[in-house]
Amino acid sequence: MKAIHKKLLRDLWSARGQVLAIGLVITSGVAMFISYMSVFGSLDRTRAAYYDRYRFADVFAAVKRAPDFMANRLREIPGVAAVETRVAVGVNLDLPGEEDPISGLILSIPPVDRATLNDVAILRGRYIEPDRPDEVLVSDGFAKANGLGPGSTVAAVINGTRRELEIVGIALSPEYIYIIRPGEMIPDERRYGLFWMNHKALSTAYDMQGAFNDVSLKLQRGASPEEVIDRVNVLLERYGCRGAVPRRLQTSHWYVENELKNLRASGFFVPAIFFGVAAFLLHVTLNRLISVQREQIAALKALGYMNREIGLHYTLWSLAVALLGCALGVFAGQGMGRGMIGLYNDFFRFPFLEYRLSPDVVLAALGISMTAAIVGAFVAVSHAVKLPPAEAMRPEPPAKYRRTITERLGLGHLLSQPTRMILRNLERRPGRAFVSLFGIAIAGSMMIVGLFVLDAIDELLWVQWNVVQRQDMTLTFVEARSPDALYEVARWDGVIAAEPQRSVAARLRFGHRYRELAITGIDPDARLQRVVDVSLEPIELPPEGLVLSKTLADLLGVRPGQEVEVEVLEGKRPKHSVMVAATVEEYMGTSAYMRKDALHRFLRESPVASGALLRVDPAVAETLYRRIKKVPAVAGAGLKAAMVESFRKTTGENMGIMVFFNAIFAGVICFGVSYNAARIALSERSRELASLRVIGFTRGEIAYILLGEQALINLLALPFSLLLGTGLSLWLVALLETELYRFPFVLTAKVCAYALLVIVVAAVFSGLVVRRKLDQLDLVAVLKTRE
Repeated sequence: MKAIHKKLLRDLWSARGQVLAIGLVITSGVAMFISYMSVFGSLDRTRAAYYDRYRFADVFAAVKRAPDFMANRLREIPGVAAVETRVAVGVNLDLPGEEDPISGLILSIPPVDRATLNDVAILRGRYIEPDRPDEVLVSDGFAKANGLGPGSTVAAVINGTRRELEIVGIALSPEYIYIIRPGEMIPDERRYGLFWMNHKALSTAYDMQGAFNDVSLKLQRGASPEEVIDRVNVLLERYGCRGAVPRRLQTSHWYVENELKNLRASGFFVPAIFFGVAAFLLHVTLNRLISVQREQIAALKALGYMNREIGLHYTLWSLAVALLGCALGVFAGQGMGRGMIGLYNDFFRFPFLEYRLSPDVVLAALGISMTAAIVGAFVAVSHAVKLPPAEAMRPEPPAKYRRTITERLGLGHLLSQPTRMILRNLERRPGRAFVSLFGIAIAGSMMIVGLFVLDAIDELLWVQWNVVQRQDMTLTFVEARSPDALYEVARWDGVIAAEPQRSVAARLRFGHRYRELAITGIDPDARLQRVVDVSLEPIELPPEGLVLSKTLADLLGVRPGQEVEVEVLEGKRPKHSVMVAATVEEYMGTSAYMRKDALHRFLRESPVASGALLRVDPAVAETLYRRIKKVPAVAGAGLKAAMVESFRKTTGENMGIMVFFNAIFAGVICFGVSYNAARIALSERSRELASLRVIGFTRGEIAYILLGEQALINLLALPFSLLLGTGLSLWLVALLETELYRFPFVLTAKVCAYALLVIVVAAVFSGLVVRRKLDQLDLVAVLKTRE
C-alpha cells in the first residue's frame, strides 16, 4: 500500500465523527431512493407479468344488450386478435351480521376453466362446476374484509330474486387490481366485492341468453387502439354501447398508473434534497481538511507526487464517505422497500407480488452518491491541486478582525465579551455561516413537507365531504326514476333530508382529446351537493353550459367560452356542442356539472333522478340500511363515513409512514449539518479556545463561545426553514397532482412548530456531542501546535 493511501485511511479515521455524520445524510438519501424506486420497479414488473400471464385486454366496452353473433363481427375488425364477451351486472348483497349496505358486481365466466381474456387467478379453493348454477368465485379483498372463504355463502338480490350464492374459490383478475365501486373515487372492499358466476346461470337470470352486455378485445402488436375503438363504437352503437375505452382509461389500470407516477416522482424529489446537502457538507469538510493539511500537500508535491495524484487522494476521501453512506443506504432502503410493498399488497390485488431490488436501482443509487461526492469535492480538490508548494509551506494569513455591526452602532457594551467574540467570528466568515444555516433550513423544510402532507389530507377530506358533498349516503338507482321515487325515499324512517341526483355518462371531446365521465346535474337550491370556489363559497351554476373542474379543462385543453362536443353514452345518446361556461378548482377527481334543468333539456327528458343524496339519522341508520338492502330498484349505496375511513386507510397510512421517515431523515440532516459545523469550528479554533482556558476562561465560557455560534446559526435558520418548507410544499403539491386527487396547500402553526422542534432537538444533541470533545481538549498539546 502506498504511503498516500495510508494517509487516506488515517485521515478518514481521524475525522470519523464527521465521516459518519455526512455518511448518514447520504444513507438517508440512498435509502429513500432505493425504497421508492425498488417498490416502483417491483410493482411495475409484477403488473406487466400479471397482465401478460392472465391476458389483460386492450379495449373494453359495455352495452345494454348485444347478440352473441356480434362477437364475430368484432373479431373481423383489423388489428383485433381476440374477443371475449360476458354478462356483467351489479347486485345488492346481504351478509350475516353486517348492517351497512353492501353491493357487488357479478361477472359471467365459462362453465369450464379455460384461458380467457381477463382470466381469473384462483388463490384458494376451486373453479365453479358446470352443473351448479349458484357456485361463485369471490374477489380476495372482499373475502378477507368480511371473513369469507370457500364454503361460505352470500345472499344476493339477482334481478329481484334473493339467491344464496356458495363461494367455492377466492380469485383475482388483472382487470381489477384496484377495486372500486363505479362512480366513487375511494375503494372500500368491505362493502363492495366482485363475483364470478357460471355464464349460463347469470345470463338466464337476467334474460341475456344468446346475448352479452360487456366485451373485451385483445389487439395485435402494433394495432391502433383508437382506430379499433372507432370501429367498435360504430358496430355496437345500436345496442346501447356507452363507448369503448382503451386500456389507459380502464378504471383499475388508470388508478394503478397514477399511483406508480406518484411513487416515481417521490423517488426523485425527496432523495435529491439529501444528496444536495451531502454535497455541500463534503465541500465544507474537505475545504477545512485541505486548509489544515497545507504543509502536508507541499511536502507531497516536494516528494514528487503529481497534482492528479493529490487531487485523486482528496477525491477518494469524498468517495469513501459516499460509498459508506451508499452501502448503509442500500441496506436500509431494502428494509423500507419490503415494508412499503406490504402496504401496497393491502389495496393492490395481485396473485403474486414479490419485492425485488434490481441491480440497476442499486447502480443508479451508487452513481448518484458518487456524483454528489465528486461535485462536493470539486472546488476543494481544485484548490489543493493549484496550491504552490512554497505558498503551502506558509500558514494561511490571519483573518482580519474588526468590530461587529453591533459595536459600530454603539451597542457593544450591552453584550458580554464571549458574545462579542461569537458575533465577530460570524462576521469574519459569513459564507460558512450561511452554508450551515442553509443546511439546517433544509432539514426543517423536510419536516414541514412531511407534516404538511398529513394536514393536506385532512383538508382534502374535510372540503370534499363537509363542504362539497354533505350527504351521509348516496343511492344509485338501477334505472332513472321519476320524482315520485325521491318522495318515497324521503319518507323512509331515518332519512332527515333527501335530494335527487341526476348524472349521465358522457364523452367530452375537444379536438383530439376526450374523456369519459358523468355529467352531474345540480339544482340551484341544492344543499347536499354543491360546487364551490377556491374560497369554499358555493357558486351558482349558469343557466346554460358546462362547468368543468380545472383539471378536466386542462386535460381537454379547453377554456371558458370554448365549446366541447358532448356525446351522451346512454338513452337516446344525444350529441351536441356545449359551451364551457366556467371552470372550478376541485381536489378530487375530474368533474363536469350543469344545472339540472339544463341537463334535462339537453337530454330531452322530463325531470328524473338517477340517484338520491341522503342525510341520515345515526340513531336509526341500521334500520334504514336493512331496508335499502331489500329494495330492488337501488343498485348501490355509498356511505360517506366508509369512504373517508377507506381513504385514510390507504392513502393516509402510506403518507403517515412517509412522515415518520421524513422526521427521522430531517433529524439526520440537522444533526449532520450542526455537528459538522461545530467540529470544523472546534478544529479551527482549538488553539484559540485553549488560550482562553489558560488565561482564565471556564469550560462553560469557551463552550458558550463555540456552541453559542452554532446556536445562533440554528436560530437564524428557523425562519428560512419556514420559507423553504413553504416553497417545497408548493412544489410537492404540483408534483403529486394527478387526475385522481390534488392536495390543497395548508400550512398550520402546529406543523411549523413540530418542524422547528426537530431542528432544536437535533442541534442540542449535536452540541452535547461536541461539548464532550471540548471538555476533553488537551491544552498542552493544542498550544504546542503551530499557527
